[in-house]
Amino acid sequence: MATLIHTLADHSDDVNYCAFSSSCLATCSLDKTIRVYSLNNFTELPYSPLRGHTYAVHCCCFSPSGHVLASCSTDGTTMVWDTRDGRTLAVLEQPSGSPVRVCRFSPESTYLVAGAADGSLVLWNMQSLKLYRSGNVKDGSLVACAFSPNGNFFVTGSSCGDLTIWDDKMRCLYNEKAHDLGVTCCDISSQPVSDGEHGFRYFQMASCGQDTQIKLWLILFADFLGVELKYKCTLNGHSAPVLACAFSCDGQMLVSGSVDKCVIIHETSTGNTLHTLSQHTRYVTTCAFAPCSPLLATGSMDNTVNIWQFDLKQPCAGNTVENESKVTVEDWSEDDVSAWLCAQDLADFVGLFKMNNIDGKELLNLTKESLTNELKIESLGLRSKVLQKIEKLRMKMISDSVTVPDEFLCPITRELMKDPVIAAVTRSCITMA
Repeated sequence: MATLIHTLADHSDDVNYCAFSSSCLATCSLDKTIRVYSLNNFTELPYSPLRGHTYAVHCCCFSPSGHVLASCSTDGTTMVWDTRDGRTLAVLEQPSGSPVRVCRFSPESTYLVAGAADGSLVLWNMQSLKLYRSGNVKDGSLVACAFSPNGNFFVTGSSCGDLTIWDDKMRCLYNEKAHDLGVTCCDISSQPVSDGEHGFRYFQMASCGQDTQIKLWLILFADFLGVELKYKCTLNGHSAPVLACAFSCDGQMLVSGSVDKCVIIHETSTGNTLHTLSQHTRYVTTCAFAPCSPLLATGSMDNTVNIWQFDLKQPCAGNTVENESKVTVEDWSEDDVSAWLCAQDLADFVGLFKMNNIDGKELLNLTKESLTNELKIESLGLRSKVLQKIEKLRMKMISDSVTVPDEFLCPITRELMKDPVIAAVTRSCITMA
């Protein structure tokens, strides 16, 4: 059941995009502004709205840490903001000067992709804030982009209907005509899926378009096979062009928004419709799930953003961490590790850890070197944060493994007593010492 819990109505024109971090929601609009809200009570942060673009803002996205926000605009720039105080960190100008339609951070915040209306594509280095690579699609405007969880490749979608897969050096690996009338959005799930036939682990991708269709795809990226894109199925339900789609953090649901003013939540394993939400009064232009939280945001040309709360079939992964003491960390499954990551505010690493099959035993063996060389986490701050959390987990395991003297345990429940009383035993009775 999905319940509308809040409506944000601060924009004065169409809402074009919304994006979550672990603690905030950002929205952007034709009114040239970006607004940032706290997830605690949905109040606007003191520095919001962010002003700097001179024309409509088409897209916004958070870096994996949530400390940086990017936005792009018809004015031909992608702006980078510090989410802690609202400062402008950089104004990145598209070399061609064309309106920028979409922007995305790579999973480790190494790069920022910006795609423009003239088909130009730029990969910005986020450490130097300099142009790293550039390219172009053959036809149409770039309107959609999504990174794989491990950052090895990203996918772009164009107004001519093509999905293009690029590696992190901006080399075109694959191109597929996906939607006859143009792609409008695409997303890649952070949770890989297995192909039972060969045992391969695929990335699951969704795309939607002006043809009213939502398509699910499986992407295999392997050195010995190259790139393979497999069509999986089409999700039905909308009666008009579909403008937005996004996966839930566990990959089990996909939300879509359409010109028909409806929001549909689909079950990805079956294709069934779980919920249809019809509170918006104009086209639904954007939708996003919060990472490991039962929240959904939908934005519309009615100038509003609706916040929905819904019941997950399975509790959000972080909830299972309450059972840490019942299952030793070394026995954790990959899903248990995902649960722990979400609870530690590290949800952006779920896909990366899943792709590398990190279970409890592997988690405890992670080092600074393995995070750098094997998982390719380049940010020193993010590596330090992960290592600190793992060290706390190790210390908790040590403290939990210490044997408690029997006299400190309740003889009935065997639980640790807060204020135990030592008793002296005689043959006839127990007398308090």
